[in-house]
Amino acid sequence: MADWNAKPFAVSCGDPAGVGPEIIGKSWKQRAEAGLKPFFTIGNIADFENLADVPVQKIDQPAQASAVFGTALPVFHIHEAAAAVPGEATLDGAQCSLHALEIACGLARSGDAGAVITAPVSKTQLYQVGFRYPGQTEFVSERCGIARENAVMMLAGPSLRVVPMTVHIALKDLPAHFTEALIIARARVAEKALVRNFGIVNPRIAIAGLNPHAGENGNLGDEEQKIMQPAIDKLRQEGMDITDPLPADTMFHAEARIRYDVALCPYHDQALVPLKTLHFFDGVNITLGLPIVRTSPDHGTAFDIAGKNIADPRSMIAAIQMAATAVANRQIHDS
Repeated sequence: MADWNAKPFAVSCGDPAGVGPEIIGKSWKQRAEAGLKPFFTIGNIADFENLADVPVQKIDQPAQASAVFGTALPVFHIHEAAAAVPGEATLDGAQCSLHALEIACGLARSGDAGAVITAPVSKTQLYQVGFRYPGQTEFVSERCGIARENAVMMLAGPSLRVVPMTVHIALKDLPAHFTEALIIARARVAEKALVRNFGIVNPRIAIAGLNPHAGENGNLGDEEQKIMQPAIDKLRQEGMDITDPLPADTMFHAEARIRYDVALCPYHDQALVPLKTLHFFDGVNITLGLPIVRTSPDHGTAFDIAGKNIADPRSMIAAIQMAATAVANRQIHDS
């Protein structure tokens, strides 16, 4: 069996005009105290050469990264261009970020990289160069041969994990997407991932109601009774430890959070508001249901602070750490 944890991790550069290069460089600087395993970044080496106190070294193969990592940030150079101007997004930068993402996925699929960590991209710019995905998650899932609906986004921090069962859709369109089949599919993927990626033997799953107060027995909406409860009953028949629909406004205080390992939430903000409130600087986006490990910082490009050397690297560091945890747990689970 291959030792995936022995492979260096691939970190795509994200949009080079954003904070991606800075938080990658700062993560490398904190490699020892954060206990980070060797990683290399993919992008234009010019975007990393001017980072404060971060020596860089060009590598031609991922296998060279481990030997370089102790003294310099290894850069898998793929894009020959002048360095991006911080804060000034361009189509050239979008091409670089997309090329880096594609190569990172390929290296992980081939076994040359142990995991993929993706720095933030500008979807506005990517759409102008032909990107046709809601986000990086859907792109990575397709490159891994996984249907979009089977790749599940989890946001995780030290005290909370959440899965938004629907993601980037308008609230007015939610009824067409929020189905019994969707709930069952999301819950199954989440349960398997908690076992395989996080080493939780008997996962406990909480599920938030769609309506205020979980519908109050149908008085404030009946989706909990007509859609959610039938799905929950079927999942329990499979042996899953899952709650009935819970009022979302009482699910996320400290005493409630210790009762479950992940919260499934019907829509985007219901999941991300508590996660970002608790873990704005150390939250991680991890994609479940893939044959590879993929994580990402849970923030955007932050063009407004790019180049000012004030970007906080904690979410990137946490993403690299979580990737290592997931890879190590997969090694144990799959052996």
